[in-house]
Amino acid sequence: MTDKSAQDKKTAKPLEGLTVLELGHFIAAPHCTRLMADLGANVIKVEAPNTGDPVRTWGMAKEGNTLWWSVHGRGKQCVTLNLKTAEGIEITKKLIAKADIVVENFRPGQLAKWGLDYQQMQALNVGIILVHISGYGQSGPYRDRVSFGSIGEAFGGIRHLTGYPKEVSDLPPVRTGVSLGDSLAGMFGVIGALSAVYERDVAGTGVGREVDVALYESVFSLMEGSLPEYGEFSAIRHPTGSAIPTAAPSNTYKCADGMWLAIGANGDKIFKRLCEVIGKPELGESELYDSNPKRVANAPLLDNLIENWTLQQDSKFAEKLLLDNDIPAGRLLNIQDCATDPHYLARKMVMQVADPRFGEVSHPGIVPKFEGQGSDISWAGPEVGAHNQQVYQDLLKMEPQQIEQYIAKGVI
Repeated sequence: MTDKSAQDKKTAKPLEGLTVLELGHFIAAPHCTRLMADLGANVIKVEAPNTGDPVRTWGMAKEGNTLWWSVHGRGKQCVTLNLKTAEGIEITKKLIAKADIVVENFRPGQLAKWGLDYQQMQALNVGIILVHISGYGQSGPYRDRVSFGSIGEAFGGIRHLTGYPKEVSDLPPVRTGVSLGDSLAGMFGVIGALSAVYERDVAGTGVGREVDVALYESVFSLMEGSLPEYGEFSAIRHPTGSAIPTAAPSNTYKCADGMWLAIGANGDKIFKRLCEVIGKPELGESELYDSNPKRVANAPLLDNLIENWTLQQDSKFAEKLLLDNDIPAGRLLNIQDCATDPHYLARKMVMQVADPRFGEVSHPGIVPKFEGQGSDISWAGPEVGAHNQQVYQDLLKMEPQQIEQYIAKGVI
């Protein structure tokens, strides 16, 4: 390999050359494919003619166009195709024959009704990898239940924990403010897809895989030690508010300017440094607080002492003072804070992307990052059917008159 070709390979995005067909809508499957598009995969997104993905209408809009779609659909080739027609299914089969991965999030069994179950896909393309994302998975007694991300969070156990103890508040547990269950399922979809690619292309089986991702299972996988603790001690984990019940001090404290500051000082040496900073050095030397279990037992008292200090401090000053003393601390940032923070900007986690509908739109950067890899975003979420000609004429070699006929019949 020449030095130039080695450099080209290093700067190329890692999934370049991989073709992904998205038969998804709303959040989970499109999020999965967006992550792969960010890393260089050629994603072909199939949408209903005229209307497109319903998520195009979600969120704040400008002149009828939503800003969320600019991110949600970025880097994808958007084509229209009516999967409720025989011609639409035949075109889908041709796309499957050209793809490496298919990602879908219809109700279990829907693909089979269209004649597109995994066995039929493999007859078209033995190496095809099919990623299902659904509420409860492709098997089990609940497979046919309808679900959304919020339901997955409830059934997966995490929504029970996102709140305060009953003695503090009787309000219902809160959602995180974003579609956590859907996003998690999308990420596990990427993991499953790329695991199957490794098996097919690196291990060398040459054969694809069927991947089954459930929303609730994606959430349940985050539940840390909850299950073994229940199995061993019949212990049921309950909401603990902003504190960590197994480590102290580790909580969120209010500052003089009304901002909240997270402080994690549960290590023995870190705790001593915190005591010095807040003007209570004697606590760091006390036998009552010289280990984490002892501090946990006295967490409410410690939290009061710490907040008595933070309430007298500006949040930025307190954060800097703590960090200067190697004490983990961070203000609870809102989106304005994130968008203007120098570290976000230096890491290209806030990017300006050209969007023909808006000019430039702020987009979150690409995760994960690779050394030497370009961090550019190919394009913002395109219009409905923006890539019909590119895909149907250039990839599938359809004649222009045939495309026009399909458009007239409502197939495309």
